[in-house]
Amino acid sequence: MNRAPSSVWRRPTHFFAFGLGSGAVPFAPGTFGTLAAIPFYWLMSGLPLSWYLGLVLFASLAGIWLCDKTSRDLGVHDHSGIVWDEFVGYWITMAAVPFSWEAALWGFVVFRVFDIIKPWPIRWVDRRVAGGFGIMLDDILAGILAWSVMHLWLWLH
Repeated sequence: MNRAPSSVWRRPTHFFAFGLGSGAVPFAPGTFGTLAAIPFYWLMSGLPLSWYLGLVLFASLAGIWLCDKTSRDLGVHDHSGIVWDEFVGYWITMAAVPFSWEAALWGFVVFRVFDIIKPWPIRWVDRRVAGGFGIMLDDILAGILAWSVMHLWLWLH
């Protein structure tokens, strides 16, 4: 069972790294973190693509620092409650996907499958790249693979 440190509610860095608190749930924090990213995708989906991608790039770069700082503070490389990487991975999955609840659900499922199964090269990165960059990179790669599946789905749909 996942136990979130109390610092999640006191330190802004930890609060963001824990996905605005969504990673503090006692089970399946990655799933809840991805679910918490959906309303933000809904809000961001109306932006021009360049703005959307700019926000995702900013969130990715900020996430490297947030996840690194939080994991160092907690003394755990990748605490299961650190889910900012799931937020970013989901937003990558949904880039240039017009908003619909059907698309949001499919994106959620596809991203979670890649994030959980971790096919090559995701598993390799997850095991060998350390720090905040490593925490973020495996979910960025899962997001890119899920993005390609989503766009194939859109093309076939």
